[in-house]
Amino acid sequence: MAGTMEPVPVAELSYTDASLELDTIVEFFEQREVDVDVLVSRLERATLLIDELDKRLRHTRSQVEELVPRLETLAGDVDPDEDPDDGE
Repeated sequence: MAGTMEPVPVAELSYTDASLELDTIVEFFEQREVDVDVLVSRLERATLLIDELDKRLRHTRSQVEELVPRLETLAGDVDPDEDPDDGE
């Protein structure tokens, strides 16, 4: 196809941009009848976006699961009734 720009690689998109692009593809399918070539290319792109979004969510969940216990430990070291400016 002459004049068709290659889409930005999925890994280079921000999470928000990838999610918005996926929403656009879903809306496209909900509003139009498309030919088979367009259907396949849009489904392939949607699959790449879903895989990338899922990978990022799993990575973020892993980071949160690692950090929360550390924060809880730090919070446990602080006496909520102690005044940090008290100097005691």
